Amino acid sequence: MPRLENGGWSCSCAARGRHRAQPGDTAAELAAKVGGMLSSSGASPSLTLVGTGARSSSTATSTSSTLNWSQHLVQRSVVLFVVGAFMALVLNLLQIQRNVTLFPDEVISTLFSSAWWVPPCCGTAAAVVGLLYPCIDSHLGEPHKFKREWASVMRCIAVFVGINHASAKLDFANNVQLSLTLAALSLGLWWTFDRSRSGLGLGITIAFVATLITQFLVYNGVYQYTSPDFLYIRSWLPCIFFSGGVTVGNIGRQLAMGIPEKPHND
Repeated sequence: MPRLENGGWSCSCAARGRHRAQPGDTAAELAAKVGGMLSSSGASPSLTLVGTGARSSSTATSTSSTLNWSQHLVQRSVVLFVVGAFMALVLNLLQIQRNVTLFPDEVISTLFSSAWWVPPCCGTAAAVVGLLYPCIDSHLGEPHKFKREWASVMRCIAVFVGINHASAKLDFANNVQLSLTLAALSLGLWWTFDRSRSGLGLGITIAFVATLITQFLVYNGVYQYTSPDFLYIRSWLPCIFFSGGVTVGNIGRQLAMGIPEKPHND
């Protein structure tokens, strides 16, 4: 009997020990779960910080690219403006000396023997055309790579000046022969230094718009042409505008080489 009582007492003590051990195990499990939750909650802010840092870095890169692109755009615009204004002064002076264009006496007596509005207008037009050519190439997905070097651009400028010089120097029996000759030279300039569909289309568009503007100016008496045979102007003038557009377009394309494209915001 004492042994049974001792055995029963020991069994009941073991059972109570097991019941007492269960709350301890449960507390350990709760502590483990709480620790896991704390570790996960500590990792989440770090992941959030990493994501925020990546987004801020991407935004900073995009902003820097936009600033660089804007700076290059302004630089190209200034260069094109200066080139257009200088060429307008030189070529217009040549036309005036050959009595092809006539300005009022008060205009001829100025420093450059040209109207004050000619350089800024031609410079602005050169900047617009020079920026438009590479923009159209990019839009069409046809980057112009034919003779992309400054030596070719300088030869194109020389040929354009020669065409303009020929319009004032060459003497033909009539203006129609001169117009046909300059038209052939202008197309030869496009074929030699451009050969792109966008260049041909833009050149024709520029010649058409510039001719309309010139007709309007001459009609309102701003200046005039001697021996007009195409309404109020010379019939070869659209050829000069066409070759000038192709030349300025080549300058703009060459300036745009190596310039990163405008970044897009996703």
